[in-house]
Amino acid sequence: MVMRLPSLSALRAFEAAARLRSFKKAAEELAVTGTAISHRIRVLEEYLERPLFLRKVRAVELTPNGQVLLAAVSSGFQTIAAAIEQVRQPRRASVTLSATPAFATKWLVPKLAAFQAAHPGIDLHVHASNEPVDLNAGTADLAIRYGHGRYQGVTTTLLLEDRFAPVASPACLAMMDKDASQWPLIHFDWHRPPAVDLTWSAWAHQTERKPSDLSGGIRYSEESHAIQAAVAGQGVALLSLLLVEDELRLGLLKIVAEPVLKGMSYHLVKSTQRPVSDAVSMVEDWLIRVATTSSIGIGAEVNATPAGHQVAAIYPVA
Repeated sequence: MVMRLPSLSALRAFEAAARLRSFKKAAEELAVTGTAISHRIRVLEEYLERPLFLRKVRAVELTPNGQVLLAAVSSGFQTIAAAIEQVRQPRRASVTLSATPAFATKWLVPKLAAFQAAHPGIDLHVHASNEPVDLNAGTADLAIRYGHGRYQGVTTTLLLEDRFAPVASPACLAMMDKDASQWPLIHFDWHRPPAVDLTWSAWAHQTERKPSDLSGGIRYSEESHAIQAAVAGQGVALLSLLLVEDELRLGLLKIVAEPVLKGMSYHLVKSTQRPVSDAVSMVEDWLIRVATTSSIGIGAEVNATPAGHQVAAIYPVA
């Protein structure tokens, strides 16, 4: 059934006059004559068979019926204005990227300003969690996972290859004993232990030491906390050179001694069951491009020291 409504021009005249409490001001706002406003409101009152205003000498006041109509008309105009604005302005593209908290904090977040400058029309949401997300269910559009890259139901692209080495602050380094068994050590717990042993125990085996020689020290439940502890001079931490790349470049941390352990790899992962939007493809391309410029990115020699860093080979490791 077609709903019969008064003319839009009459409703606009009524709303303006009611809001401004003046026919004259309403006429000025709508760029029409005062006579036109009076005529449109009179037509509306005749249509409703109810007076909407009490006409006074210098102003007008709404009748109870006028107050009811004003509330409805104002709400309706606001709803229409919001809908028009939404139609006129296309919805911004949104992409959700999942990564571990440590990777998001240390590698991804410092680079996001460059992404926003390159792609101002994309809202990138970083989902930081140690738990893998279900990409096929739509929890995230892309994910960065640490491992060997063999994941079912998704496609993977090698992003970064990782390495681990003992690092410490310059101040801590100056006060350390040459014997590694006397180093103040920093440990952190892996939420999901990787297939490759990347602990002080593995480093001890590489240097033909007993794991018990490197078992003491401070232990943190988060990798990022261990990084901060090392920067603060609390001891030597066996850390991802990828995640402390900035600290090494700025001289806040230094590599203490060899060997450098080969870690696993970060892979960019996306669903095979959900369509990929242009915005998701742009984020994917940007991540791959940034990774290729990293000093520890794709193609980096796994057992080499990062470009620009010298191993402080001042302690015997055998």
